[in-house]
Amino acid sequence: MMGPRLRIPLRPRLTPTATASSPLLPLCARARSMHSIATLDYNKNNEILQHGIPGFMSPTAFNLSWIQYQTHCLQKLDGWVADTDLASKHVKEILLRTAREPEYAAVFNYASMVHNNHFFFKHLSPTPVQMPDVLRTHLERSFGSIETLRDEMIITASSMFGPGFVWLVKTAIPGLTPAFKILTTYGAGSPYSAAHWRRQDNDMNNAGTNSADAVEAGKQAPKRPPKKRAIYAPGGVDLHPVLCLNTWEHVWLWDFGFGVGQPTRGKFGYATEWWKKINWELVLKEANIQRHEMSADGPTLPSAGAAAA
Repeated sequence: MMGPRLRIPLRPRLTPTATASSPLLPLCARARSMHSIATLDYNKNNEILQHGIPGFMSPTAFNLSWIQYQTHCLQKLDGWVADTDLASKHVKEILLRTAREPEYAAVFNYASMVHNNHFFFKHLSPTPVQMPDVLRTHLERSFGSIETLRDEMIITASSMFGPGFVWLVKTAIPGLTPAFKILTTYGAGSPYSAAHWRRQDNDMNNAGTNSADAVEAGKQAPKRPPKKRAIYAPGGVDLHPVLCLNTWEHVWLWDFGFGVGQPTRGKFGYATEWWKKINWELVLKEANIQRHEMSADGPTLPSAGAAAA
């Protein structure tokens, strides 16, 4: 009698992304490929597949966490939105339109994960990028020092129990100077205000063919379009993400392990090295700091005499 055999998974193959017309993809995936993986500025010629991001991410980890995982999520998303009005929408618009719809939970999860993962990867840089002075001034105003911001991001990421993202967001409250804050989301959660205040209008145990049956079939999102709701929850604050750190295990576990007995390894070591690979010029662009915000003393207010005149 033969005993059970131990199956050891093979290392991921370092291959470029399969295109929508690639014969390597199933016919159904090729027919439904409406969204494609984005091209990263620092990987236009597949340089990272060959050399990785030195000190931070190996070619194998990059292939697994960006090319393979992003392609997987995009194919799943296209399968769900095929033949619906969402098929032609941008990924960000899909996640915002479906965030509060229980029947669209699978669509939201895949769309949000695609967006978040891309947001993480596009702000990386294989070579050091200095933080612009104007961005430094605003971050120091919010956190006291850049070292405090760095430590808060790293400690928050390493302390998260479960996968998710740590975000640096810019708040916009009318009448107040814009400020930066740290926000965490779990799973495929979204930092956008329009995606908050998720409602459960239906009992999902008795919601009929548009929900449980569709999930069981695993084929497609409901035919009815998502409802239009208020942009913000009561008391909600407008948030604009400018940077994020991906804490899903498949991104860091391959290169850093769990770090048992090794303080510079594990998720803490991964987050520490990530800080050295940020493209701060892109963060400044995301922050969209206006000219009147650039003074370290904030905007200049008119005097009482000038106002009276």
